[in-house]
Amino acid sequence: MSVIEGDADGPAGGHADGDGAKEPTATEDLLYDVIRRLWPLHRTVVRAVERELADTGMTAGEHALLDALHTEGPRTVPQLARTMGLDRQPVQRWVNHAAELGLVVTAPNPAHRRSSLIRLTTEGTAAIRGIQRFEATELRQRLADLPAEDVRTALHVLDRLGEEFRHLANGSRVQWEETDSQGSRDSRGSEGSNGSNGSNGKPEGHDIRPATTPLMHKGRSGA
Repeated sequence: MSVIEGDADGPAGGHADGDGAKEPTATEDLLYDVIRRLWPLHRTVVRAVERELADTGMTAGEHALLDALHTEGPRTVPQLARTMGLDRQPVQRWVNHAAELGLVVTAPNPAHRRSSLIRLTTEGTAAIRGIQRFEATELRQRLADLPAEDVRTALHVLDRLGEEFRHLANGSRVQWEETDSQGSRDSRGSEGSNGSNGSNGKPEGHDIRPATTPLMHKGRSGA
């Protein structure tokens, strides 16, 4: 599967070999290296979080749930699932268990009577704040040598990968866009079932806003 969509003259074009197949560019090679590291990194982060939570009764998934509620405020289960990039079923299981632990409660939703809001309790807020203080201390000690600019670049790359892979997961092919020196994107054409453009020139349903993804986040293990 190619990570980059584009024509031969685009930033991901590469060059053709003797059989007409495109060879990957240096940037493609680097992107593949990033992608190959994501799954092992995710599993390693989950294991680290599970070890951290060993005496709390919480799972890594419930850690991610509390973090999302602490960051975003009260949300419905479908909203939480979208924020966390997951199906509703595991999120609902985490909500149910967190409620059993006294960390979250349901509250009436003024916008939708049949879809309750999930909010942190006082105990839940104290729990996630304590966890985050511990994590912040660990990050300062272990990653103090990383310049802030490197971290910002990493966030930008991860946000862009997430944006493009959401389109791949949805079965759409997105136009590639060239970024000029001012950061504006120059569209060079689009195709695919979801490629119809609105007045803003973006494919219909395209949302470039990155989801909030803390470092020790999005654990999928346990319910």
